[in-house]
Amino acid sequence: MAHRDNIECWLTDMDGVLVHENDAIPGASELLAGWEQNEIPYLVLTNNSIFTARDLSARLRASGLIVPEERIWTSALATADFLAQQLPGGSAFVIGEAGILTALHEAGFIMTETNPDFVVVGETRNYSFEAITKAIRLIIKGARFIVTNPDATGPSADGVMPATGAIAALITKATGKEPYVVGKPNPMMFRSALNKIGAHSKKTGMIGDRMDTDIIAGIEAGLHTVLVMTGISDEAEVEKYPFRPDEIVDSVADLLPTVTESIPTLDED
Repeated sequence: MAHRDNIECWLTDMDGVLVHENDAIPGASELLAGWEQNEIPYLVLTNNSIFTARDLSARLRASGLIVPEERIWTSALATADFLAQQLPGGSAFVIGEAGILTALHEAGFIMTETNPDFVVVGETRNYSFEAITKAIRLIIKGARFIVTNPDATGPSADGVMPATGAIAALITKATGKEPYVVGKPNPMMFRSALNKIGAHSKKTGMIGDRMDTDIIAGIEAGLHTVLVMTGISDEAEVEKYPFRPDEIVDSVADLLPTVTESIPTLDED
């Protein structure tokens, strides 16, 4: 496992690490700017499959964070990348929104309700009973069952609402078929991210706020793992797991020395 000083590339979670709701977490803007100025390869990862990378880049910009869309890697993009390797130019019936639909379209997939190669379930604000029924029937007929991410619930203004994992469980119960889940904690999402930026696991760090997704997937992918205390997991929760991150820090502000030391000042002309 690499020491932080030997890290040449970074992967980072978004919510709970860089932003909390609509507010940037202190230190996030400086860290991102440091990576950009030092030309350090990085990607911002998220299990969110609703939005496109462009949408998320705009959301981060509204929070005061500058992240180009090509620096964002979603579970939707990872799913499209995986399926393009499995069956280039294939077809899919999709339950989801712009994030997964755009990713699959750009990967060369045909969206169809007639004998698709895959049924892909992503996140959406409105799960249609008709669409779920169609997905069940197509899977029973032989379509391969793929899920963008395992999150069972998601937040809303009115409280918790069912998310991708809950709908996938319903479909599994009806079909007897388990899906292949692409997003975190599947380390394959990290491996596809590494491939995108041409990084090696031994020289890459992963920053996350959840032991059960970010950290375990980072460990299984062979990355240097950093847990921040600005999101879901706290130090008490860490003790519940048999594994540990390489580092626990209060926030991304604690990682600034890794990038700011080599940023030239105005006096260094």
